[in-house]
Amino acid sequence: MKTEDLRMLKEKALDIRRLTVEEIAHLGIGHVGGCLSVIEILVLLYYRHMTHDPANPSREDRDKFVLSKGHAGPALYAVLADRGFFPKDLLYTLNQGGTNLPSHCDMNKTPGIDMTTGSLGQGLSAAVGMALGHRLKNLSGRVFALIGDGDTNEGQTWEAAMSASMYGLSNLIAFTDYNKMQIDGPSEKIMRLDLLQERWESFGWFTQRVDGHDLDALDGALERACAEAKRPSMIIADTVKGKGIPHIENDYTNHNMPLTREDAEKVYAWLDRCESELEETNREVQP
Repeated sequence: MKTEDLRMLKEKALDIRRLTVEEIAHLGIGHVGGCLSVIEILVLLYYRHMTHDPANPSREDRDKFVLSKGHAGPALYAVLADRGFFPKDLLYTLNQGGTNLPSHCDMNKTPGIDMTTGSLGQGLSAAVGMALGHRLKNLSGRVFALIGDGDTNEGQTWEAAMSASMYGLSNLIAFTDYNKMQIDGPSEKIMRLDLLQERWESFGWFTQRVDGHDLDALDGALERACAEAKRPSMIIADTVKGKGIPHIENDYTNHNMPLTREDAEKVYAWLDRCESELEETNREVQP
């Protein structure tokens, strides 16, 4: 990836993290941890790889995205608003009466949402169906999916994995937001995910594992996945639940937590420092 492209994506990730915190803080409570662990994945998809049209979000030949861990909807809403699918002011109606932005994604309410999700384990099945539909209709668009630790506990996820492999759905690329935490505690104490990469490989998927907050590494993995011509692809992204709020990182209680205005101000101060450091780095590398 070119230096200027990587710089833009890093800046955008900080912007989206800020927007996500703003909308949750305005509500006062939300799924903070799982939203912040997926920011880099969403930014890479929506600002570099996916074809989409905010003016015509239902265009048939577009790339499609299924956020199986639907509780991370606020992070996706921040991206969609920034991309112009709807006004940013709507972010401050998150999960309020009459809103088009419920806490979990709803394709019947929100422009740019391709699948209603929230019941863990169902998203990958929907993505498999979409990818198969693209093939039957000879559509060029890819289907991307993002699942979480909790999704991988569900048998339906593995049935979908078998189906995608059987049909050779190379137009399907999925990510696992592997933050190793769930609503009730560390994943290893709820349902261990030992040998996760080997599991996906045994189901016939082209599987890679990278740092889920390293945009350059994620981009390389996604480029390789796009070049795979015979198999569906899984990118296991090692992430940090609550990434960007240092005092709550890697704490499962951040799954759904109160977020006060005072808490948000601390996050903004931290993001300001990150932006300053990024600007300083940019000045140092400029010729």
